Amino acid sequence: MLIFLYTKDEVSYDRFHKNTDKIYRIISTMVEPTGTVFKTGNTGMMPGPNFKNQIPEIQDFLRVQSDRYTVKQNNHAYYQPALAVDENFFSVFSFRFLHGNPKTALSDPYSIVLSEEVAKKYFGKANVVGKTLQLQINDKFEPFVIAGITKNSPQNSSIQIEMLVPMKFRQMQYDDKEWVNFFLNTFVLIPPGSNMQEIETRMNQVFNKEAAVQLKQMKEKYDYNTKITYGLQSLAEMHLSKDFKADNGLSRASNPMYSYVLLGIALFILLIGCINFINLTIAQSLKRSKEIGIRKVVGGERGQLVFQFLGESFILALIAFVLGLGLVQISLPFFNKLSDKELAFSYLLDWRLILVYIALFLATGLMAGFYPALVLSKFDPVETLYKRRFFTNKNYLFKGLTVFQFVLSTFLIIATITIYKQFNYLVNFDLGYNDKNVAVISAGQMDRPKLELFRSELLKNPSIQMVSADQGGSWETRAHINGDQDANFDFKIIDENYFPLLQIPVVNGRNFSNKFPSDTAQGAMVNEAFVKMAGWQDPVGQVVDFFYNNKKYYVIGVVKDYHYADLNKKIGPQVFLANPGYPYRDVYAKLSPQNTAETLNYISKAFKKVFAFQPYSYAFKEESNEKQYASEQKWKQVISFGALLTIFISCIGLLGLAVLSAEKRTKEIGIRKVLGASVTSIAQKLSADFLKLVLIASFIAIPLAWYTMNHWLQNYPYRISINAWMMLMAILFILSVAVFTVGIQSIKAAMANPVKNLRTE
Repeated sequence: MLIFLYTKDEVSYDRFHKNTDKIYRIISTMVEPTGTVFKTGNTGMMPGPNFKNQIPEIQDFLRVQSDRYTVKQNNHAYYQPALAVDENFFSVFSFRFLHGNPKTALSDPYSIVLSEEVAKKYFGKANVVGKTLQLQINDKFEPFVIAGITKNSPQNSSIQIEMLVPMKFRQMQYDDKEWVNFFLNTFVLIPPGSNMQEIETRMNQVFNKEAAVQLKQMKEKYDYNTKITYGLQSLAEMHLSKDFKADNGLSRASNPMYSYVLLGIALFILLIGCINFINLTIAQSLKRSKEIGIRKVVGGERGQLVFQFLGESFILALIAFVLGLGLVQISLPFFNKLSDKELAFSYLLDWRLILVYIALFLATGLMAGFYPALVLSKFDPVETLYKRRFFTNKNYLFKGLTVFQFVLSTFLIIATITIYKQFNYLVNFDLGYNDKNVAVISAGQMDRPKLELFRSELLKNPSIQMVSADQGGSWETRAHINGDQDANFDFKIIDENYFPLLQIPVVNGRNFSNKFPSDTAQGAMVNEAFVKMAGWQDPVGQVVDFFYNNKKYYVIGVVKDYHYADLNKKIGPQVFLANPGYPYRDVYAKLSPQNTAETLNYISKAFKKVFAFQPYSYAFKEESNEKQYASEQKWKQVISFGALLTIFISCIGLLGLAVLSAEKRTKEIGIRKVLGASVTSIAQKLSADFLKLVLIASFIAIPLAWYTMNHWLQNYPYRISINAWMMLMAILFILSVAVFTVGIQSIKAAMANPVKNLRTE
C-alpha cells in the first residue's frame, strides 16, 4: 500500500491543472561537431513569442525563470526564492488564488504575488493584498506591491510558488534577444489532437529563419557550429523525464527508476507472502487430514472443500488487509521521511487506488488459496483417516517456491551491500582537496574592496585561520587555445588564497600572488585536465584567448585535478582567473576545530557589520558535499529495509517447510532416536535439505545480481567493483539466517519423545 501510494504520487505530478493535456514544454537538443549531445528543457526569451506568432496551433505561451531576491522587512533581510513569469501564468496553470485578481495580479511590472505561507512569514497573516515588500534591485531596495496571494502549491507540483515577479520587470532589466541562450522554461498551449510532429517541424523552420543572422554571426566570430533542434514535452511527462529534467524554476524532478525499484520490492514481498501462505497451509494440512477425510466420508463434495479453503484464504487476506491499513497509518510518517514525500492517509480514498487495492486483495486471496484448496480437496478419505499417504512426491513445488524466495532475498542482499559500499565510496572519496572545517558564507555580489573589508574583520578572530572567495556556482564557457582551436571548460573566479585554503597543490608554475599586479589583469591558472586537453608539454606561458570579449590570459600555474563537481561527473578542464572585475559571491573561512559555535557567532556579527542589509547564511563544505549524495543515501535505506523485510518473510516460509518436513518424518525421527541417534545428528539431517535449497538459490541469484548491479554502477564515473567477497558475504548472511530458522525447528523435532512419535492408532 505504501509503495502504491508513492508510485501514485509520482505519476500524478502536474496533473491537477485543467489544461494538463494542452500544456507542453519546449525542449532543446544540441549536437556539437564532435558528436557530443546536450539535452535541456530550457530555452531563451525568443522561442515562446516567435513560435506563438507564426504557428497557429500554438494558442499561447508562458515563460518561467528561477530567481532570488533579497527582501527587507521590519529591518531584517531575507533571501527569497522567486519565479519570474508572464502575466498569463494563472490562466495557463490552475493554482488556487486566495486574495486578489489572478487575471491582473501580474500586469504591473512592480507587482508581486506571494504564497500563503510566505505572506504569513513576512506579515503574520495571508490577506496582505495592497501592502508592499522591499526587494533589492542592484544596490538599492525598491517597493513592490503585493497584488495577490495563492494557496500553497500542491506537493505534487513541479512549480512551487513562493513569490512571483512579472517577466516584464525582468525584461526591463535585461531584455534578451539571443536565440542561443538557454536559461528559462517556456510552456505552450496546444489543442488536443494536434499533429505534434508537424508542429515541431514548423518550430525548427521558424528558428532557422529567425535565428539565421545570429547563427551566421556566431559562426564567423566564434566558429559556432552546434546544431540546435527544438521539440515538445508534455507537462505530464516532465516530472519523470530522464533526458529533459524539470529544473531552472521547476523542482522536485524524479527518476522513474525509483518507482520501478519500489514496485519490484512490493511484488517480491507480495509473491513471497503468497508462497509462504501456500507452504504453511499445506504444512498444517496434516493436522486437518482427519477433518478432510470425515467430510468426504459423510458426503462432502470436492467443490465444497475447495470453496471452504478458498473462503478461509480470503478471510485471512481480509484480516491482513485491514491490519495493513492500520500499519499504513502508523508507518506513514516514517515512510514519508524515508522517501522524501508528503503523503497523507487520505490519498487512499482515491477511487482508482481503491480499485487497485480491491484487485490486490482479490488476487492475493486467490493466488494464496487456490493451490492449497486444490491439493487438500484431492485427499483420499481412507488414506487420510489412516495416515497412510501424505505427499509421497518429492515436493518439487514447495522446494521450487523456497528456492525462488531465497533467490529474491539473496538478490536484494547483494543489491544492499553494493549500494551501501558505493555510497560509502562516494562519501569517503578523496576529492583532491581538504573540505574539513571550511565554512562557506553566502555574501551576495561583492567587489574586491568589500571582500577585503570582510576578510580583515574575520581574521581578527584567531580561530579563523584563512579566508578566500570565489564567484559561486559553476560556470562554463569557451575560448581559443593553440591559436584558433576552440575549447569548452569550467570557468571560476577566485582570489589568491583559494588553493592554499583548500590545500589544492600547484604542480607547475605558481599561484596567484599580490606581488605580481599583472596576475589580476592577465594571469590564469588551469588544472591538469585542461593541460591534457590542450596537449601542452610546457603549459606556463600559454595563452587562453577569450575571443568573445577580446581578453587574453597567460597561464602562470597548473593545479592538481580536484573534484569541483559531485562524483557523478568526471573531472573536466578548468580555468581560474583572479580578475577583480568579476563579483565574488561565496566566502570560504577555514576554522579551527575548537570553539566552532563561538567562531560561527563571531562570523555572523562580522557579516552584519560589513553587510548591513544582507541575509546571513552559511554551510560547511563537508556537509554540502555529503548532501550531493542524498539520493544514494535514501535508496540505500529503502533497499535495506526491503531486503530485511523480504528475508524475514522468506524465513517464515522456510519455517513452514521445516514444520512440514518434521511432521512427515515423525516416525523416522522416533526410530532413529530409539536406535541411538543423537539430537545433533538428527537436527543436522533435517536441516541439510533446506540448506541445499538456500545454496541453490544463492548460486542462481549471484549472476542475476552481478549483472543488474554492474549495470546500475555504470551510472557513476567513479565506482566500486563488485568482488567475490561481496557475494560471499551475502551467501553467509542468508545461510546464517536459514540455519537459525530451520535449526530451531529441527532441534525441537529431534528432542521430542520417541515413544509418543511411534504411537499408532
